[in-house]
Amino acid sequence: MALTPEPKAPFHSVQYALRVLESVSTHGDGVTETRLSRETGLPVGHLAPLLLTLRREGYVEQVTDGAYVIGASLLELGSGTARRRGLEARLRQSLARLRDTVGAAVYVSRYVDGEIQVTQVADGPRTPAVNEWVDFRSAAHASAIGKCLLTQLDLNGRRDHLSRHRTARLTSRTITSEKVLFSKLDSQPATVPVLDLQEYAVGTVCAAVPLTAGSTAGCLALSLPIEEAHRLRAAAATLNRSAAPVLLSLAL
Repeated sequence: MALTPEPKAPFHSVQYALRVLESVSTHGDGVTETRLSRETGLPVGHLAPLLLTLRREGYVEQVTDGAYVIGASLLELGSGTARRRGLEARLRQSLARLRDTVGAAVYVSRYVDGEIQVTQVADGPRTPAVNEWVDFRSAAHASAIGKCLLTQLDLNGRRDHLSRHRTARLTSRTITSEKVLFSKLDSQPATVPVLDLQEYAVGTVCAAVPLTAGSTAGCLALSLPIEEAHRLRAAAATLNRSAAPVLLSLAL
């Protein structure tokens, strides 16, 4: 199932977004799109959709004369405990919106201290989370989450992980050969979602895209029952487009 690459990786969009926020924050009375383009070096064609995303997330607001000012969501972050709680709330809201948009459970995962950690899950009665019948920490070779995180590790990091978590066969589609697995990971384009087509669990398909904040590998993922596999391509493309706002919440 081939997926069309996105023109930019999510972290590039976040870099641009942070640049825009820095510029807006220096203009207390507001700044026009033209001036933002000049100060950030971003063409208006790239700036306009980015500003739309920042407005939707509440990080900037547009006042009556069309100028942009810092939005309520950014002001609420503050510092210390308030900032952490504000970021967590924004992230939960972003994930809930994404869940409803793609019609699938969504997940945020990180690779911390040599282990996979699923840190956030947005699911619901109509979008149930995947049954974790095998601990995700032991199924990196089979799950979309695990494979996406492994793509972000170097060769030694991958080997270290698999030395502690063997490539057990979970379904008839599971890749158990380390050589074959590494070959597929190396050929995975950074801007194309990683797929799991019943490799982790029979009856479930998944997709994941990287969320690399600083030096920590992370990913944004979704899962669908096999009956809805025909939606995976479109859902994965939406997941890819939505990664930047989620990563922005993690990066601020």
